[in-house]
Amino acid sequence: MASPIIFMSSLVLALVMALGSLAPQAEAARAFFVFGDSLVDNGNNNYLATTARADSPPYGIDFPTHRPTGRFSNGLNIPDFISQAIGSEFLLPYLSPQLNGQRLLDGANFASAGIGILNDTGFQFANIIRMFQQLDYFEEYQRRVTALIGAQRTQQLVNGAIILITVGGNDFVNNYYLVPYSVRSRQYSLPDYVKFLISEYKKLLTRLYDLGARRILVTGTGPLGCVPAELAMRSRNGECSAELQRAASLYNPQLTRMLDQLNSQYGSNIYFASNTGRMTADFFNNPSAFGFVTSKIACCGQGPYNGLGLCTPASNLCANRNVYAFWDPYHPSERANRYIVEQILRGTTDYMSPMNLSTILALDSRT
Repeated sequence: MASPIIFMSSLVLALVMALGSLAPQAEAARAFFVFGDSLVDNGNNNYLATTARADSPPYGIDFPTHRPTGRFSNGLNIPDFISQAIGSEFLLPYLSPQLNGQRLLDGANFASAGIGILNDTGFQFANIIRMFQQLDYFEEYQRRVTALIGAQRTQQLVNGAIILITVGGNDFVNNYYLVPYSVRSRQYSLPDYVKFLISEYKKLLTRLYDLGARRILVTGTGPLGCVPAELAMRSRNGECSAELQRAASLYNPQLTRMLDQLNSQYGSNIYFASNTGRMTADFFNNPSAFGFVTSKIACCGQGPYNGLGLCTPASNLCANRNVYAFWDPYHPSERANRYIVEQILRGTTDYMSPMNLSTILALDSRT
């Protein structure tokens, strides 16, 4: 009979071998990639010489570390809640020096505050990662991961990943309507500008597909004319800007139709339209039903509706962030972000088309 020591040694060896056999599966866990603007930036702009930054207090006051991270939020943002839902680590910004080794296999956040669909959007912020460069970085990311796990497994990782892209709002507020008689507003009527944006966005989304993305969540714009910044600049009695609301009402349906056309073109559900305009309108139009005391006044800011300037240590700061729908002049609070992601996860086809993220995950788990 084998001695207890030999028996235990054999058992430990067997356990180590069994755990070792699980390592490739762990490495192949579903990745998550994020592209877009400040609504989803996790801190890339911290590494850039730009004024579009959220790296000083009180940003991050409700984040687990209670410190600013570069997220334009008092705490978690939309990508963070999606990461929690799919069992992933919070994504690191692509420019973070910590994004290497095994952390690369979680995915990456390429988003950069201030950018738009168009390259001239956000020019006033100077050094930001425009959409074409975010996609270039995605190619670079794949080369880095290929060196780590090989080309075949990299392709599997990318094909199986969840992708979130949030862009478009800045093309209105930081381009077409940035100043009276802007270059783009002289070049295009609003309906023609929306068509131009959709055609340019289609090129970006097609390139994402060519780079291997197969599950792409595409958010529309929120109620552009109702955010505290626009109320402060354009409203007399708290009414939303009719012109910016018209822009959103033209843009969002055309975006959904374009995504439907792409899905038909590829013969598969690749693109999923997230009606964030309706999600945000829910709590804007009826804040008390969602536990908010206001959907017009930002928690952090100054001037009318706390909608002017930046959120800084010198700004007005609300005591209870949970009862404010907007954190700063442009961005939802953590609690509002949580509601948006709940709809992305489980919302009806009025909110997510052709299906919500939970359905996507359930379908993919069977294949």
